Amino acid sequence: MFDFKTRLKNSLGLLLTLALLLGVTAFGWTPVSYAALPAGNAITDGKALLRYSLPIDNKPVRELQASLEDISNQLRANKRWNAIARDISKASRIIDAPDKLLVSVPPERQEQAKTLIDQIKQGVVALQAIAERRDKEEIRTQRAQVLDLVGELEQTMVKGFPFEVPEKYSNLPQLKGRATIEIKTSKGNMTVVVDGYSAPVTSGNFVDLVQRGFYDGLEFTRSEESYVLQTGDPPGKEVGFIDPKTNQYRAIPLEILVEGDKAPTYEITLEEAGRYTDMPVLPFSAFGALALARPERDVNGGSSQIFFFLFEPELTPAGRNLLDGRYAIFGYVTEGKDVLDSLKAGDKIESAKVVKGLENLQQPLT
Repeated sequence: MFDFKTRLKNSLGLLLTLALLLGVTAFGWTPVSYAALPAGNAITDGKALLRYSLPIDNKPVRELQASLEDISNQLRANKRWNAIARDISKASRIIDAPDKLLVSVPPERQEQAKTLIDQIKQGVVALQAIAERRDKEEIRTQRAQVLDLVGELEQTMVKGFPFEVPEKYSNLPQLKGRATIEIKTSKGNMTVVVDGYSAPVTSGNFVDLVQRGFYDGLEFTRSEESYVLQTGDPPGKEVGFIDPKTNQYRAIPLEILVEGDKAPTYEITLEEAGRYTDMPVLPFSAFGALALARPERDVNGGSSQIFFFLFEPELTPAGRNLLDGRYAIFGYVTEGKDVLDSLKAGDKIESAKVVKGLENLQQPLT
């Protein structure tokens, strides 16, 4: 039996879904898409999406990751302990052949990778023991810790930046890698990982603004339960960042990297490009996806305003949102999702700080 709050939430979800399907929006800077819906089951964990989006080519480490990711699926499916045991056994076999993992690691990172492999092996052994006890919560915690180590191992395999950013964007900051941002809000703290491998210009703009202290003290200006939370509108008449060097509005082009492509697509939505079913490497399928807002009719008019995606799987099927291919995701909230869920319009960002990866930010030469 549903209480009133649950009924209200379900009604909101139904109305919101209908609004999305009809292309209705109340957000001039966060409109919906009329594009075709993506097929298949979407990954709903931002950390997993960040791991899969790393530009590496090592089949064993991807199989290692996939086997550990699958444990979560089996736990949701009535705790299928035999399937969980198979996943752990597969992970154990892969980690017992370290040479196949190390072959993709540059020489200068070999020792770091070997240490990580040893830690992953210990973690997998611990998983086996927990699975034998059939402790659901403990196995979730241990799995997450091991997957964090797998993500670190995968990052040791990245060899340089994977593509050239078009010269026309050389006047904009670029993030040639990843950065971690700590955001302190009036409701608590969040951690965001931004991905320059998939969106170097969009990510570079954001990290540069964080470094400038642009977001410190700004309010969240728009919020819709189970939809979006938006911020980045500066005080005064301006709606974006005015570069003090040029006294001009810093406009950021739409930037979307599609699965299978070697470089992002710029200045056009996937719908306009006729790529209706193509999936971005960073999709809107995870709670806490971070994207650049923009004027409804200007795909290249984004600047400082950003929004967090708040869809929940029970309100609309995972991966069936209508924003993929129309807005540039450049990161995910990795810690503090409960804080994000509690934030409303009028709450504030007290401070935002780059705590890792600042060395990956490249400023324009002129």
